[in-house]
Amino acid sequence: MTNMFEVRETNKMIEENNLDVRTITMGISLLDCCDSDVDRVCEKIYKKITQKAGKLVEVGDEIGLEFGIPIVNKRVSVTPISLIGASSCKKPEDYLKIAKALDKAACDIGINFIGGFSALVSKGITPADRMLIDIIPEALASTQRVCSSVNVGSTKTGIDMDAVKLLGEAILKTAVLTKDEDSIGCAKFVVFCNAPDDNPFMAGAFHGVTEADTIINVGVSGPGVVKRAISEVHGKDFGTLCETIKKTAFKVTRVGQLVAREASERLGVPFGIIDLSLAPTPAVGDSVAEILEEMGLEKVGAPGTTAALALLNDQVKKGGIMASSYVGGLSGAFIPVSEDQGMIDSVNAGALTLEKLEAMTCVCSVGLDMIAIPGDTKASTISGIIADEMAIGMINQKTTAVRLIPVQGKSVGDVAQFGGLLGYAPIMSVNNTDCSEFINRTGRIPAPIHSFKN
Repeated sequence: MTNMFEVRETNKMIEENNLDVRTITMGISLLDCCDSDVDRVCEKIYKKITQKAGKLVEVGDEIGLEFGIPIVNKRVSVTPISLIGASSCKKPEDYLKIAKALDKAACDIGINFIGGFSALVSKGITPADRMLIDIIPEALASTQRVCSSVNVGSTKTGIDMDAVKLLGEAILKTAVLTKDEDSIGCAKFVVFCNAPDDNPFMAGAFHGVTEADTIINVGVSGPGVVKRAISEVHGKDFGTLCETIKKTAFKVTRVGQLVAREASERLGVPFGIIDLSLAPTPAVGDSVAEILEEMGLEKVGAPGTTAALALLNDQVKKGGIMASSYVGGLSGAFIPVSEDQGMIDSVNAGALTLEKLEAMTCVCSVGLDMIAIPGDTKASTISGIIADEMAIGMINQKTTAVRLIPVQGKSVGDVAQFGGLLGYAPIMSVNNTDCSEFINRTGRIPAPIHSFKN
């Protein structure tokens, strides 16, 4: 039972420390929209999304107003579109029609983003997958709210290096097609290893084929709340630090649980999971980097950064798992550069490099996220960075992801402006030592020995 102390405590977290529910995401299965005619597929998709999620924004706003909890985004994720268009799409442009149908549905119901223009190719690429991958640049350049992802690896299957090569080229093409907006199309695209079926966060959300017809997933946030709590135990031992983070994560997750339960009941859609990730924003004080610095680092990137992030990620999960029986998605701490003012400051100070960020991804929730790189970076170099990050996920049995933005016409020392929650980012230097001969090998990196669990 909620008591008045908990209510006051929650209100304080909202008013003073930027606590919010980052997203209510409705997952919608489009398997029943398959058809032999692509135009009918588009009609079915539009109709189902607008019928199922037509009140999502309205209900989210009502809950936020009634409980005084900011709900920043309302989103939809759908079944990977490569599967839905497999019977009807005869050429890549057919998938572009579906992308535009998704965008129209998202616009008409007023959501922020729709995820699921996706393919799952960790063990091989079907003709449908290839067509979707080929059209991703045009789809992201010609839509406003569509997000795309491709899962190229898993601990169980290994890494599809043919897909990795294709996606390095696709990212560069997307950057060129959206060059007038600092290559923002790339901010709507993620490459995954071990992608979860129930992730509510963009740009990587899709509705897995094992999920129910519709589902409500909620992503919470709260870096500012955690930082404030840590500041109150400044200089204390690690045991005290861990307990403080764990208890705070519990409180933040309970807020998400309340919102998820209300949204599920009011929309008549089953509750799926709470993703308890600490998701930063460009707002001052809403930074994962500042949490790590509050632990005792001068700047993120200093020696000890990876250990501090590992501690934070683990305690967030431990606290959250006690607050809800259904924790899923990514859950932990995000380290996007452009969306975190503390990360930006560390890059500008020379303390944080791409290589250090890669090391940090071994222990955090996602991977190399929202990183702006020089526009003249080669496609093979981008593919090499993707391959490295996918290997970390595969070997460590965790989700890893890459969201790189090769900003056309800009180089190290320049700044890319994305706006809103995406913020801005300094262009980071990239190791341009050639890896093209490695990337041009065909086939698949096999699964590691510890994948054999049966």
